[in-house]
Amino acid sequence: MRRRWMLPACVISLVLLADQLIKYTVKTNLCLRESVEITPWFQIFFTENEGMAFGMDFIGTAFLTIFRLLAVSVFLRLLAKAVRRGLPAGLLACISLIVAGAAGNIIDNSFYGLVFSESTPFQTATLVPFGEGYGSFLAGRVVDMFYFPLFSWPDWMPLVGGDTFFGAVFNFADACISCGAVALLLFYPRYLHASGGGVADATSEEPTENTPA
Repeated sequence: MRRRWMLPACVISLVLLADQLIKYTVKTNLCLRESVEITPWFQIFFTENEGMAFGMDFIGTAFLTIFRLLAVSVFLRLLAKAVRRGLPAGLLACISLIVAGAAGNIIDNSFYGLVFSESTPFQTATLVPFGEGYGSFLAGRVVDMFYFPLFSWPDWMPLVGGDTFFGAVFNFADACISCGAVALLLFYPRYLHASGGGVADATSEEPTENTPA
């Protein structure tokens, strides 16, 4: 059983490490809303939000954190069931990406307000003694930085004319959640219960550890 948990543990650990390193680097080196152009269609653009993923900001931080914790608990239960049944490694990786991505943003919401000073358009944030940051527990803002202004819609188009295609700013955790969810739906839908959201067998027989990925 321990060997089955190695892949999920590695995926979750690596995603959390990468996510927090990227956020720390951006937050302590860029001022709020400062950008660095990597290519004409890719920028590192530092912004923060208190709400949903991809820069959306319309739900209270505490409520959203509780929702994320519930979601993580559901997917951890799903992951445990998949591990016990010896389901494909790819399926385990997908669920692990979702768990790790949600956990990465939970860390921002829960602790960044306690350990970082305020980020402003004129000043970068710094680490401060625990509890002396810009906010309280569950009042931290999620750090976003990846921006892909691929192109702008023609001005003559209704509703979207002049707007940037895919103007959202997101972070590594958001990307992991999205990639894990899309891959799960595309490649492993037969393992999911249509009703209960649990993990089902691909056939009527219980899958074994040798089930192919």
